[in-house]
Amino acid sequence: MRDQVEIGMGRTAMLAYDLDDVEIVPSRRTRSSKDVSLGWQIDAYRFGIPLITHPTDAVVSPATAIRIGELGGLGVLNAEGLWARHADVEDALFRVVRAAEEDEDPDAPVRVLQELHAAPLRLDLISQAIKQIRESGVTVAVRVSPQHAEELTPDLLAAGIELLVVQGTIISAEHVARNGEPLNLKRFIGDLDVPVIAGGVGDYRTAMHLMRTGAAGVIVGYGESRATTTDQVLGIGVPMATAIADAAAARRDYLDETGGRYVHVIADGGLTHSGDIAKAIACGADAVMLGEALADAAEAPGRGLYWTTAAAHPNLPRSEVIGFSGAGHDLETLLFGPSSDPSGAVNLFGALRRAMAKTGYSDVKEFQKVGLTVRR
Repeated sequence: MRDQVEIGMGRTAMLAYDLDDVEIVPSRRTRSSKDVSLGWQIDAYRFGIPLITHPTDAVVSPATAIRIGELGGLGVLNAEGLWARHADVEDALFRVVRAAEEDEDPDAPVRVLQELHAAPLRLDLISQAIKQIRESGVTVAVRVSPQHAEELTPDLLAAGIELLVVQGTIISAEHVARNGEPLNLKRFIGDLDVPVIAGGVGDYRTAMHLMRTGAAGVIVGYGESRATTTDQVLGIGVPMATAIADAAAARRDYLDETGGRYVHVIADGGLTHSGDIAKAIACGADAVMLGEALADAAEAPGRGLYWTTAAAHPNLPRSEVIGFSGAGHDLETLLFGPSSDPSGAVNLFGALRRAMAKTGYSDVKEFQKVGLTVRR
Protein backbone atom coordinates (compact mmCIF):
# COMPACT_ATOMS: atom_id res chain seq x y z
CA MET A 1 0.00 0.00 0.00
CA ARG A 2 1.42 3.39 -0.99
CA ASP A 3 2.26 5.63 1.95
CA GLN A 4 -0.22 8.44 2.53
CA VAL A 5 0.53 11.55 4.53
CA GLU A 6 -2.05 13.80 6.12
CA ILE A 7 -1.71 17.38 4.91
CA GLY A 8 -4.72 18.64 6.87
CA MET A 9 -7.95 17.44 8.47
CA GLY A 10 -9.59 15.00 6.09
CA ARG A 11 -7.03 15.51 3.31
CA THR A 12 -4.20 13.15 2.47
CA ALA A 13 -1.58 13.00 -0.26
CA MET A 14 0.63 10.27 -1.63
CA LEU A 15 4.24 10.23 -0.53
CA ALA A 16 6.42 10.41 -3.63
CA TYR A 17 10.13 10.69 -4.36
CA ASP A 18 12.26 12.60 -6.80
CA LEU A 19 15.52 11.38 -8.31
CA ASP A 20 17.47 13.42 -5.75
CA ASP A 21 15.80 11.39 -2.99
CA VAL A 22 17.08 8.00 -4.14
CA GLU A 23 20.53 6.43 -4.38
CA ILE A 24 21.78 3.32 -6.18
CA VAL A 25 23.03 0.50 -3.97
CA PRO A 26 26.18 -1.40 -5.02
CA SER A 27 25.74 -5.14 -5.48
CA ARG A 28 28.04 -8.00 -4.49
CA ARG A 29 29.91 -7.85 -7.81
CA THR A 30 31.48 -5.34 -10.16
CA ARG A 31 32.55 -5.76 -13.76
CA SER A 32 34.68 -4.03 -16.36
CA SER A 33 32.91 -1.14 -18.05
CA LYS A 34 34.12 -2.61 -21.36
CA ASP A 35 31.70 -5.49 -20.78
CA VAL A 36 28.67 -3.20 -20.39
CA SER A 37 26.21 -2.63 -23.25
CA LEU A 38 24.15 0.57 -23.46
CA GLY A 39 22.25 -0.66 -26.52
CA TRP A 40 18.51 -0.03 -26.74
CA GLN A 41 15.84 -1.02 -29.24
CA ILE A 42 12.29 0.22 -29.71
CA ASP A 43 10.19 -1.56 -32.30
CA ALA A 44 12.53 -2.27 -35.25
CA TYR A 45 14.93 0.58 -34.45
CA ARG A 46 18.21 -0.06 -32.66
CA PHE A 47 20.27 2.58 -30.88
CA GLY A 48 23.70 2.52 -29.31
CA ILE A 49 22.64 4.50 -26.22
CA PRO A 50 19.26 4.91 -24.47
CA LEU A 51 18.91 8.57 -25.49
CA ILE A 52 16.04 10.52 -27.05
CA THR A 53 16.31 14.28 -27.34
CA HIS A 54 13.66 16.53 -25.90
CA PRO A 55 12.05 18.08 -29.01
CA THR A 56 12.99 21.69 -28.41
CA ASP A 57 14.39 24.04 -31.05
CA ALA A 58 17.02 25.06 -28.49
CA VAL A 59 18.67 21.65 -28.87
CA VAL A 60 17.38 19.92 -32.01
CA SER A 61 17.90 21.13 -35.56
CA PRO A 62 18.05 18.80 -38.57
CA ALA A 63 21.85 18.90 -38.24
CA THR A 64 21.90 18.03 -34.53
CA ALA A 65 19.28 15.31 -35.03
CA ILE A 66 21.66 13.78 -37.56
CA ARG A 67 24.65 14.11 -35.23
CA ILE A 68 22.75 12.56 -32.31
CA GLY A 69 21.78 9.68 -34.60
CA GLU A 70 25.39 9.20 -35.68
CA LEU A 71 26.41 9.04 -32.02
CA GLY A 72 23.87 6.31 -31.27
CA GLY A 73 20.84 8.24 -29.97
CA LEU A 74 17.55 9.43 -31.41
CA GLY A 75 17.09 13.10 -32.26
CA VAL A 76 13.47 14.27 -32.26
CA LEU A 77 12.64 17.36 -34.33
CA ASN A 78 9.65 19.50 -33.34
CA ALA A 79 7.27 19.40 -36.32
CA GLU A 80 5.52 22.50 -34.93
CA GLY A 81 8.67 24.45 -34.18
CA LEU A 82 10.81 27.00 -35.97
CA TRP A 83 12.00 24.63 -38.69
CA ALA A 84 8.35 24.15 -39.66
CA ARG A 85 7.54 27.87 -39.72
CA HIS A 86 10.53 29.90 -40.93
CA ALA A 87 12.74 29.58 -44.00
CA ASP A 88 15.54 31.47 -42.24
CA VAL A 89 15.73 29.73 -38.88
CA GLU A 90 19.16 31.19 -38.14
CA ASP A 91 17.65 34.67 -38.18
CA ALA A 92 14.75 33.55 -35.98
CA LEU A 93 17.14 32.05 -33.44
CA PHE A 94 19.31 35.17 -33.55
CA ARG A 95 16.27 37.22 -32.55
CA VAL A 96 15.76 35.00 -29.49
CA VAL A 97 19.44 35.21 -28.54
CA ARG A 98 19.50 38.99 -29.00
CA ALA A 99 16.40 39.41 -26.81
CA ALA A 100 18.01 37.26 -24.11
CA GLU A 101 21.33 39.10 -24.20
CA GLU A 102 20.35 42.70 -24.89
CA ASP A 103 16.82 43.28 -23.63
CA GLU A 104 16.58 44.14 -19.93
CA ASP A 105 13.09 42.66 -19.75
CA PRO A 106 13.48 38.97 -18.76
CA ASP A 107 10.21 38.14 -20.54
CA ALA A 108 11.43 39.50 -23.89
CA PRO A 109 12.78 36.17 -25.24
CA VAL A 110 9.46 34.44 -24.54
CA ARG A 111 7.58 37.19 -26.39
CA VAL A 112 9.91 36.71 -29.36
CA LEU A 113 9.25 32.96 -29.34
CA GLN A 114 5.48 33.57 -29.16
CA GLU A 115 5.75 35.89 -32.15
CA LEU A 116 7.88 33.41 -34.12
CA HIS A 117 5.45 30.57 -33.40
CA ALA A 118 2.50 32.68 -34.54
CA ALA A 119 3.76 32.20 -38.10
CA PRO A 120 1.81 29.49 -39.97
CA LEU A 121 3.10 25.95 -40.29
CA ARG A 122 4.55 25.24 -43.72
CA LEU A 123 4.56 21.71 -45.07
CA ASP A 124 7.36 22.46 -47.52
CA LEU A 125 9.71 23.55 -44.72
CA ILE A 126 9.14 20.60 -42.39
CA SER A 127 9.30 18.20 -45.34
CA GLN A 128 12.65 19.68 -46.33
CA ALA A 129 13.97 19.26 -42.78
CA ILE A 130 12.75 15.66 -42.63
CA LYS A 131 14.35 14.94 -46.01
CA GLN A 132 17.69 16.26 -44.75
CA ILE A 133 17.58 13.90 -41.76
CA ARG A 134 16.36 10.93 -43.80
CA GLU A 135 19.09 11.30 -46.42
CA SER A 136 21.75 11.08 -43.70
CA GLY A 137 20.69 7.51 -42.94
CA VAL A 138 19.74 8.01 -39.27
CA THR A 139 16.30 7.23 -37.86
CA VAL A 140 13.81 10.05 -38.49
CA ALA A 141 11.61 11.06 -35.55
CA VAL A 142 9.40 14.13 -35.13
CA ARG A 143 7.16 15.48 -32.39
CA VAL A 144 3.59 16.72 -32.74
CA SER A 145 1.22 18.02 -30.08
CA PRO A 146 -1.99 16.10 -29.29
CA GLN A 147 -3.98 19.05 -30.64
CA HIS A 148 -2.41 18.84 -34.11
CA ALA A 149 -1.51 15.16 -34.38
CA GLU A 150 -4.30 14.08 -36.73
CA GLU A 151 -3.92 17.17 -38.90
CA LEU A 152 -0.15 16.93 -39.41
CA THR A 153 0.65 13.23 -39.32
CA PRO A 154 -0.43 12.24 -42.87
CA ASP A 155 1.94 14.82 -44.35
CA LEU A 156 4.73 13.83 -41.96
CA LEU A 157 4.35 10.19 -42.99
CA ALA A 158 4.48 11.20 -46.64
CA ALA A 159 7.70 13.10 -45.91
CA GLY A 160 9.30 9.92 -44.57
CA ILE A 161 9.24 9.89 -40.76
CA GLU A 162 9.95 6.56 -39.06
CA LEU A 163 8.93 7.32 -35.45
CA LEU A 164 6.21 9.69 -34.26
CA VAL A 165 6.29 11.35 -30.84
CA VAL A 166 2.94 12.71 -29.61
CA GLN A 167 3.90 14.89 -26.68
CA GLY A 168 2.25 17.44 -24.47
CA THR A 169 2.77 18.62 -20.90
CA ILE A 170 0.15 16.10 -19.78
CA ILE A 171 -1.38 13.64 -22.22
CA SER A 172 -4.20 11.12 -21.92
CA ALA A 173 -5.58 8.31 -24.04
CA GLU A 174 -8.28 10.63 -25.33
CA HIS A 175 -7.76 14.36 -25.82
CA VAL A 176 -11.20 15.87 -25.28
CA ALA A 177 -12.17 19.02 -27.15
CA ARG A 178 -15.49 20.84 -26.94
CA ASN A 179 -15.20 22.06 -30.52
CA GLY A 180 -14.17 19.47 -33.05
CA GLU A 181 -13.33 15.78 -32.97
CA PRO A 182 -11.26 14.67 -29.96
CA LEU A 183 -8.00 12.80 -30.49
CA ASN A 184 -8.57 9.16 -29.65
CA LEU A 185 -5.04 7.80 -29.42
CA LYS A 186 -6.07 4.15 -29.69
CA ARG A 187 -7.79 4.72 -33.01
CA PHE A 188 -5.10 7.15 -34.17
CA ILE A 189 -2.20 4.79 -33.39
CA GLY A 190 -4.06 1.79 -34.78
CA ASP A 191 -4.30 3.48 -38.18
CA LEU A 192 -0.54 4.16 -38.40
CA ASP A 193 2.27 2.03 -39.80
CA VAL A 194 4.97 3.72 -37.69
CA PRO A 195 5.57 3.28 -33.95
CA VAL A 196 4.30 6.04 -31.70
CA ILE A 197 5.84 7.32 -28.47
CA ALA A 198 3.34 9.26 -26.35
CA GLY A 199 3.44 11.33 -23.15
CA GLY A 200 3.96 12.84 -20.71
CA VAL A 201 2.38 10.99 -17.86
CA GLY A 202 3.06 10.96 -14.15
CA ASP A 203 1.11 8.06 -12.66
CA TYR A 204 0.36 4.35 -13.07
CA ARG A 205 -3.20 4.70 -14.35
CA THR A 206 -2.44 7.16 -17.16
CA ALA A 207 0.64 5.18 -18.18
CA MET A 208 -1.48 2.02 -18.39
CA HIS A 209 -4.12 3.81 -20.46
CA LEU A 210 -1.49 5.03 -22.92
CA MET A 211 0.01 1.55 -23.19
CA ARG A 212 -3.43 0.20 -24.07
CA THR A 213 -3.64 2.61 -27.00
CA GLY A 214 -0.86 0.70 -28.74
CA ALA A 215 1.94 3.17 -28.06
CA ALA A 216 5.41 1.69 -28.43
CA GLY A 217 6.75 3.98 -25.72
CA VAL A 218 5.38 6.16 -22.93
CA ILE A 219 7.09 9.38 -21.84
CA VAL A 220 7.14 10.00 -18.09
CA GLY A 221 7.37 13.65 -17.07
CA TYR A 222 7.10 16.97 -18.84
CA GLY A 223 10.75 17.91 -19.32
CA GLU A 224 11.29 19.39 -15.87
CA SER A 225 14.40 21.57 -15.92
CA ARG A 226 15.63 24.91 -14.67
CA ALA A 227 13.71 26.50 -17.56
CA THR A 228 10.32 24.91 -16.98
CA THR A 229 7.70 26.70 -14.90
CA THR A 230 4.86 24.17 -15.18
CA ASP A 231 4.80 23.61 -11.42
CA GLN A 232 4.52 27.37 -10.75
CA VAL A 233 1.98 28.02 -13.52
CA LEU A 234 -0.25 24.95 -13.30
CA GLY A 235 0.61 23.58 -9.87
CA ILE A 236 1.39 20.26 -11.53
CA GLY A 237 4.56 18.44 -10.56
CA VAL A 238 5.97 14.98 -11.22
CA PRO A 239 8.29 13.50 -8.57
CA MET A 240 10.30 11.59 -11.14
CA ALA A 241 11.57 8.58 -9.17
CA THR A 242 8.04 7.62 -8.15
CA ALA A 243 6.56 8.48 -11.55
CA ILE A 244 9.09 6.30 -13.38
CA ALA A 245 8.62 3.41 -10.95
CA ASP A 246 4.82 3.64 -11.32
CA ALA A 247 5.07 3.63 -15.13
CA ALA A 248 7.44 0.67 -14.94
CA ALA A 249 4.84 -1.15 -12.82
CA ALA A 250 2.23 -0.39 -15.47
CA ARG A 251 4.63 -1.77 -18.11
CA ARG A 252 4.98 -5.01 -16.12
CA ASP A 253 1.22 -5.39 -15.63
CA TYR A 254 0.51 -4.56 -19.27
CA LEU A 255 3.09 -7.16 -20.34
CA ASP A 256 1.14 -9.76 -18.32
CA GLU A 257 -2.20 -8.46 -19.58
CA THR A 258 -1.21 -8.80 -23.23
CA GLY A 259 0.84 -11.95 -22.95
CA GLY A 260 4.13 -10.32 -23.89
CA ARG A 261 3.72 -6.85 -25.45
CA TYR A 262 6.50 -4.65 -24.05
CA VAL A 263 6.07 -0.85 -23.92
CA HIS A 264 9.13 1.29 -23.28
CA VAL A 265 9.25 3.83 -20.46
CA ILE A 266 11.11 7.03 -21.31
CA ALA A 267 12.05 9.44 -18.52
CA ASP A 268 11.76 13.15 -19.37
CA GLY A 269 12.63 15.58 -16.60
CA GLY A 270 14.96 16.20 -13.69
CA LEU A 271 17.91 14.82 -15.70
CA THR A 272 20.65 17.37 -15.21
CA HIS A 273 23.64 15.18 -14.36
CA SER A 274 24.87 11.76 -15.35
CA GLY A 275 23.85 10.36 -11.97
CA ASP A 276 20.25 11.38 -12.69
CA ILE A 277 20.33 9.30 -15.88
CA ALA A 278 21.62 6.28 -13.98
CA LYS A 279 18.95 6.68 -11.27
CA ALA A 280 16.15 7.11 -13.85
CA ILE A 281 17.07 3.78 -15.46
CA ALA A 282 17.50 2.17 -12.04
CA CYS A 283 13.92 3.26 -11.26
CA GLY A 284 12.69 1.45 -14.37
CA ALA A 285 13.19 3.69 -17.41
CA ASP A 286 14.30 2.09 -20.68
CA ALA A 287 15.67 5.36 -22.03
CA VAL A 288 15.98 9.03 -21.10
CA MET A 289 14.85 12.15 -22.94
CA LEU A 290 17.47 14.88 -22.58
CA GLY A 291 17.09 18.58 -23.34
CA GLU A 292 18.71 20.86 -20.80
CA ALA A 293 21.71 18.54 -20.44
CA LEU A 294 22.52 19.05 -24.15
CA ALA A 295 21.81 22.78 -24.37
CA ASP A 296 25.42 23.81 -23.89
CA ALA A 297 26.70 21.67 -26.77
CA ALA A 298 28.66 23.56 -29.40
CA GLU A 299 26.24 22.25 -32.05
CA ALA A 300 23.06 23.26 -30.18
CA PRO A 301 21.04 25.72 -32.28
CA GLY A 302 20.04 27.71 -29.17
CA ARG A 303 23.66 28.94 -28.80
CA GLY A 304 23.82 28.26 -25.09
CA LEU A 305 20.17 29.14 -24.39
CA TYR A 306 17.52 26.62 -23.42
CA TRP A 307 13.73 26.57 -23.44
CA THR A 308 11.04 23.94 -23.96
CA THR A 309 8.20 23.95 -26.48
CA ALA A 310 5.88 25.30 -23.78
CA ALA A 311 7.74 28.63 -23.85
CA ALA A 312 5.96 29.61 -27.07
CA HIS A 313 2.40 28.94 -25.88
CA PRO A 314 0.40 32.01 -27.01
CA ASN A 315 -1.59 32.46 -23.79
CA LEU A 316 0.15 30.57 -20.98
CA PRO A 317 3.88 29.98 -21.49
CA ARG A 318 5.39 27.46 -19.09
CA SER A 319 9.08 27.81 -19.79
CA GLU A 320 11.63 30.54 -19.42
CA VAL A 321 14.60 31.08 -21.73
CA ILE A 322 17.70 30.46 -19.65
CA GLY A 323 21.41 30.69 -20.42
CA PHE A 324 24.27 28.33 -19.77
CA SER A 325 27.99 28.73 -19.19
CA GLY A 326 28.96 28.56 -22.83
CA ALA A 327 31.65 25.91 -22.21
CA GLY A 328 30.86 24.67 -25.71
CA HIS A 329 31.72 20.97 -25.49
CA ASP A 330 30.75 19.16 -28.68
CA LEU A 331 27.97 16.58 -28.50
CA GLU A 332 30.34 13.63 -28.64
CA THR A 333 32.25 14.93 -25.62
CA LEU A 334 29.05 15.64 -23.69
CA LEU A 335 27.85 12.10 -24.30
CA PHE A 336 31.08 10.10 -24.15
CA GLY A 337 33.87 12.32 -22.80
CA PRO A 338 36.66 12.64 -22.05
CA SER A 339 35.82 15.04 -19.25
CA SER A 340 37.66 17.24 -16.79
CA ASP A 341 34.32 18.38 -15.29
CA PRO A 342 33.66 16.63 -11.94
CA SER A 343 30.01 17.76 -11.75
CA GLY A 344 28.50 14.99 -13.90
CA ALA A 345 27.53 17.35 -16.73
CA VAL A 346 29.97 15.87 -19.27
CA ASN A 347 30.51 12.24 -20.40
CA LEU A 348 26.89 11.47 -19.56
CA PHE A 349 26.74 7.98 -21.01
CA GLY A 350 30.30 7.10 -20.10
CA ALA A 351 29.16 7.69 -16.52
CA LEU A 352 26.08 5.52 -17.02
CA ARG A 353 28.31 2.74 -18.31
CA ARG A 354 30.56 3.13 -15.25
CA ALA A 355 27.57 3.12 -12.84
CA MET A 356 26.35 -0.13 -14.38
CA ALA A 357 29.82 -1.66 -14.19
CA LYS A 358 30.31 -0.58 -10.57
CA THR A 359 27.09 -2.34 -9.60
CA GLY A 360 27.77 -5.44 -11.69
CA TYR A 361 25.15 -5.13 -14.43
CA SER A 362 25.86 -5.78 -18.10
CA ASP A 363 22.94 -4.11 -19.89
CA VAL A 364 20.19 -1.55 -19.35
CA LYS A 365 17.44 -4.10 -18.77
CA GLU A 366 19.43 -5.81 -16.02
CA PHE A 367 20.29 -2.47 -14.42
CA GLN A 368 16.58 -1.81 -13.80
CA LYS A 369 16.86 -4.46 -11.05
CA VAL A 370 19.56 -2.68 -9.06
CA GLY A 371 18.84 -1.91 -5.41
CA LEU A 372 17.78 1.58 -4.33
CA THR A 373 17.72 3.46 -1.04
CA VAL A 374 15.76 6.57 -0.06
CA ARG A 375 17.25 9.59 1.70
CA ARG A 376 15.19 10.52 4.75
